[in-house]
This record gives sequence, structure tokens and C-alpha cells, in this order.
Amino acid sequence: MHLRLLIALSLLALAISLEATVPQSSIPNGTLPAAIFGKAGPLQGEALGYDPDDPESSGYLAVPEGKGPFPAVLLIHEWNGLVPRIKETADAFAAEGYIALAADLYSGRTGNNPRENMALVRETLAKPERIIANVNAAVKALKARPDFTGKVATIGWCYGGGVALSYAMGGEHHDGTAIFYGRLLDDPARMKHINHEIYGTFVSNDPGIPMKSVDKFVQTLHTLGIRNDVHIYDEVSHGFWLYVDRDPEKATMPAVDAWERLRGYLRRTLHSQG
Repeated sequence: MHLRLLIALSLLALAISLEATVPQSSIPNGTLPAAIFGKAGPLQGEALGYDPDDPESSGYLAVPEGKGPFPAVLLIHEWNGLVPRIKETADAFAAEGYIALAADLYSGRTGNNPRENMALVRETLAKPERIIANVNAAVKALKARPDFTGKVATIGWCYGGGVALSYAMGGEHHDGTAIFYGRLLDDPARMKHINHEIYGTFVSNDPGIPMKSVDKFVQTLHTLGIRNDVHIYDEVSHGFWLYVDRDPEKATMPAVDAWERLRGYLRRTLHSQG
């Protein structure tokens, strides 16, 4: 048994040493990753099948260059699935020094229009336990890596933001949750299980997430003593952060602010010694 374990660990180390890596090049303060302007270069990571209960699921892994160990971010896609923009954003986080694993909750599928997207959303939300199991498997894959510090935060957008919040209440232990315009709740009985600071970015004119719901969410966090950095941006629309290129004139400055807040949040939650 001891020999088998040594062989398994050796094979894992060899596989990790052969992985494609992303050069670390943290961007200057006040600027944004090229990925969210639609100007990223070729993908630098690789596909990763991490969920043994769903062999059709294929995530995307981007690993920083160097020995590490590194903290990790687990990215949870929007309603259209694991599309190239999410993978490019994973590369950007790897350049910042994080192992970035973009989850695939749609079993390898993506939507091409609102009708297809909503069908995938409804199908997966009908089985919330399967969503949690998928994300648990992704965290387990990260924890198996010898170059991982053991600290991981989930980051989700839209559909993925709601999934990230659900995971904060019912998933394996992790150290941070960042929600970009995702569905919320204000149930103290469920939210009392959150044991880390919450990051949130929302927009004031979002028809799907009324500001009243954001206010109630934050009020419940305060009531429960859960630290949070939640900000509401005006003059921008739902989805602005991942797709700054849709309206760069209005979205760039809010996106910079949200990015700097996120970087600070990840430093607090993933780099602290506590």
C-alpha cells in the first residue's frame, strides 16, 4: 500500500510538472485584464475532467508559472456555460498568482441564445445537490495538488454568482465567495452557515436583481455578523464586468473599481495567515 501511494504521488507530481503554465505578470493598479475587454491572447491553460460522477463535464485549469504553493480561485460561469471568455479570465487570475479552475456545470454544453441558456439554467437548478457535488469535486481536485496552499475562493457571475452563494452555504469548506450580479436570498437560517467574508458587485438598474433584494441581503449579513464588501454601481448594466468591451466608455471605470476591490478581497481571504 505504501509503495502504491508513493507511485501515485510520483505520477501526480510528474503530471503537474508537465502542465501548461501561465507566466505571472500582475497588471498595474488602475488597469484591467485584457480578457474582459475581449483582447486576451491564446488560451494558456488546459481542459480538466474533475468530476468522476459526470464524465461529460470538462473544466478549464490555468496554473501560474513557478513552484508555488499558490492559493486558488474556482470560477463559476454565467448562464451560457464555460465559454472562452471565462477561460481567458481564468488565465488572467493565473497571471495574478492563483491556480484558477473554471468549473463546468453543464456537462460540456454551452448555450448559443437566451432560449438555450435558460433551458440549461433550469435543468441544472432543478438538481441543486448535483451542482454542489460538481463544485465539491472541483475543490477536491484543487486540494489534491501539492502546489496548492489549501485556500480557495469561489467567484461567480450571474447564474454562477447565485451558485457561488449556494455553495457558501452548503459546500465543502472554502475561504471566500465573490458574487457578481447573482441571485440572492435573505434567510438568516440558511445564511448563518457562511463562515467567511462575502464580496458582491451589483448594478442599480438590474431588472433581475432589484436593489431591494441586495439591501436585504446585506442587512442579513450584518445581522449575522458576516463581514462583507458589497457595492452597487450606477450607469452600467448587468454583465458589465466580464464584458467591458460591450460599453467601454461607461463600464471601464466601474470595472476597474470592482477589480481592485476583488484583488484586495482575495488578498484578505486567501493570503492571510488566519
